[in-house]
Amino acid sequence: MPWNSQGGGGGPWGSAGGGGGPWGGQRPPGGGSMGSGQQPNIEEVLRRSQDKIRRLMPGGFGSGRGIAIVVFVLLVLWGLSGFYRVQENERGLELVFGKWNEQVTSPGLRWRWPTPIGEVLTPAVTQINRLNIGFRDADDFGGRSVSPRDIAGESLMLTSDQNISDVDFTVQWRIADPADYLFNILAPEETVKAAAESAMREVVGQTKLDDLLTTAREGVQDDTRDLLQMILDSYGAGISVERVQLQKTEAPAPVIDAFNDVQRARQDQERLQNKAEAYRNRIVPTARGEAAGLLEEAAAYRERVIKEAQGEAARFDQIFETYQTAPEVTRRRLYIETLRDVLEGANKVIIDEGAGGGQGVVPYLPLNELNRNRSGNSGDQQ
Repeated sequence: MPWNSQGGGGGPWGSAGGGGGPWGGQRPPGGGSMGSGQQPNIEEVLRRSQDKIRRLMPGGFGSGRGIAIVVFVLLVLWGLSGFYRVQENERGLELVFGKWNEQVTSPGLRWRWPTPIGEVLTPAVTQINRLNIGFRDADDFGGRSVSPRDIAGESLMLTSDQNISDVDFTVQWRIADPADYLFNILAPEETVKAAAESAMREVVGQTKLDDLLTTAREGVQDDTRDLLQMILDSYGAGISVERVQLQKTEAPAPVIDAFNDVQRARQDQERLQNKAEAYRNRIVPTARGEAAGLLEEAAAYRERVIKEAQGEAARFDQIFETYQTAPEVTRRRLYIETLRDVLEGANKVIIDEGAGGGQGVVPYLPLNELNRNRSGNSGDQQ
């Protein structure tokens, strides 16, 4: 060994003949001999410790003063163990011999009766708890990376039109009344889960499958939340339901393909209906405009005919009054005006029976016909 370099090898403290050990041949404290391999004297160590305590307490342990000091120290330590802290998101409920003292402590440093007389419960009242129903995700498996798992026993529900739907949803809730939450229900999470599943089944049972998948999602969520809150309030659970959110609503897997075909057919139906609506919106205003135009033309024609008839009647009255005044002149005037109306558009040849020559034919220059011919020729040239 490395410490046996010279004469005798008595260990690292010298030769064996020198007594051995780090104390140079003397016994170590406590009466033992490390060099000789003997154990320390335990009785000597205990005796010296008792001597030191006797010097601190002259009366010794058996005296009344010593017992009182020990009891006092223990009581102080026991009393200090009653201090506790309530965090900002918590509320404290103190129990004395297992009974609540009807007080809810606010955040801060508080004191209660120490154990075993007193106990304190500090539920987190601002924490939003999330509960999945119909499926399980990573949060349900302690944050492990796992794919969501469907729970058919919770998600399959019957709608009002006798169809089966696969509904997955989440419930977000928090503690509203710590005392009711702790003392009125035994298993809060299981209670919320059972009540939420029952409320969702009742609401879905009053909803058609098509509405559940399309337009009624918001209504189903709100109705379920209200019904769930009413159920929990009847239990005195002290729980406030913050939100119910649908995650997946679809037909069961065995009939999903047929259901998708039906949905596509309905989408085509809606598309054709929208196209027909657009055509109607374009044609109906046009037809209404044409109808309004015809009505206006008819009203104008009616007004014109009425005015003309009234004018003819007034003219006849005037002619009748004139006839009563001068019958002969009136008859001749009517005769001339009638001839004018008849012969206005006819070719005319004037014959004067009293003329001396030319067999009564009077030369006539047809200026009107010349003007018509001139107008026609200019139109053909254009």
